Amino acid sequence: MIIVIGATGFIGMYTVEKLLSENRKVLATGRNKNLGRVLENMGADFIELDITNKSDFDKLPKENVEGIILLAGLLPANAKVDIDVDENADDYINVNVIGTINVLEYCRKNNINKIISTSSYADVFNSWKKGVALKEDEPRNFKYTGDHAVYVISKNTANDVMEYYNQQHGMQCAVFRLPPVYGVGPHSTIYVNGKKYKSGIQTFIENAKEGKEIEIWGDPHISRDIIYVKDVAEAFYLALQSDKAKGLYNMTSGTQLDLEEQVKAIIEVFGNKENESKIVYRPDKPNNTPSFLFDMSKAERDFSFVPKFTSYKDIMIDYKKELELGRFDKLISEREKN
Repeated sequence: MIIVIGATGFIGMYTVEKLLSENRKVLATGRNKNLGRVLENMGADFIELDITNKSDFDKLPKENVEGIILLAGLLPANAKVDIDVDENADDYINVNVIGTINVLEYCRKNNINKIISTSSYADVFNSWKKGVALKEDEPRNFKYTGDHAVYVISKNTANDVMEYYNQQHGMQCAVFRLPPVYGVGPHSTIYVNGKKYKSGIQTFIENAKEGKEIEIWGDPHISRDIIYVKDVAEAFYLALQSDKAKGLYNMTSGTQLDLEEQVKAIIEVFGNKENESKIVYRPDKPNNTPSFLFDMSKAERDFSFVPKFTSYKDIMIDYKKELELGRFDKLISEREKN
């Protein structure tokens, strides 16, 4: 059995689907009963679980668990707190650090050695450069300001605790360092410093469908290394089967995706053929995310993971297909109630 903790989230749904497609028995956990029923209909077992509550772990099995995929956590995109007015540092520490320790202790006490969690690519934010593929041994170099700062600190701390359990208790903990993960899910709106905004990809797709102009702010050739959610799910599956998967792994496409080319791909895939969107270049408008690229050789070496979706057009084609199938409509509607 594989336990997916935080399975009612975006990545969790796809990961459960992937594991079930490989005929693995899956126990999914989360805090949303409605999405729990969706997971049960997919073929998984479901248990409500809050990782900050130690007693909740008594609900989980104590034997025949092959490994844990830990996806539960607090992210800035879901946090409604304006840190200029209030402060939620304790929430990040409680969920992302103490919650991780609770998972590790459940695993240690029940002889479950394999745990895979996720982390932030912003731990090396100040080292991002165009054309420079950062490896896992790149020293941490992140911003101590902004709504992502304590989130990054909490994930770094959780990573360090997982490595402690590797060395002190002989466990096999691995961490996937994720950039933005693309795929059909609750991404039409996100929170930025407590304020709700329509996401960039949602804006681009809507404008392309309606034949409206699409603005590119700043440098149109900023290149970013993203990953498609189906590749993430595949990587989890492969890493669980490997005795080498341990420590930090970059989990991206390993490919520089040019911003202008991304917009062109969205227009081509989602666009109104009779009234095609025009691109408007706005160098006067700031684009605050610099170029970044990550090296993927360690994941290929340790568990033979090679991303399948490295073309942004291919990502958008599959994205559109999933939207039309509507398989994750319940995930979107449940998440966007909040």
